[in-house]
Amino acid sequence: MDRIIQQLIKEVKKGDQQAFGELVELFKDRVYQLSYRMVGNVHEAQDIAQEAFLRAYTNIESYDSSRKFSTWLFRITTNLSIDRLRKKKPDYFLSDPISGSEGLTVQSQIAADQDLPEEQVVTIEMQEWIQDEINHLPPKYRSAIILKYIEDLSLKEISDILDLPVSTVKTRIHRGREALRKRMRNK
Repeated sequence: MDRIIQQLIKEVKKGDQQAFGELVELFKDRVYQLSYRMVGNVHEAQDIAQEAFLRAYTNIESYDSSRKFSTWLFRITTNLSIDRLRKKKPDYFLSDPISGSEGLTVQSQIAADQDLPEEQVVTIEMQEWIQDEINHLPPKYRSAIILKYIEDLSLKEISDILDLPVSTVKTRIHRGREALRKRMRNK
């Protein structure tokens, strides 16, 4: 697979836009998932994913072919996500309570389009709760936790993506886990 990717990159550097389209096809889902898990918003994640590919295309000459392309692309995506989080204004969420009501949320007032089995609902709620707790972590811990536990990357790959020593990545993962543990115990 790495050979195919390297060949596509060579073709892109020669100006072959179709080869870049193939790279996008190979990585679009993982780039979107990474950005979504970082920012927690579908539309922003789509924008970030699109921007990540645009930056990768315009900066393809700076890509070091001795390293994995995915690491380079994920670094671009992570940096864009962190930048977006820093600039972000407070959001309003469907889970926010409706003022003047007792425990009602916007989401609770939206009609469901289909009934879900109880187990699926519990699973979905648990995933949303965990993702919400991850979203409350500082970006430096959030990125390390997402890359490690959701994207299932190695410490070395995370180190390359975040441009940090492995020891710092380990520390951020540990501190992020501890912060998550504290937040989840207090709920």
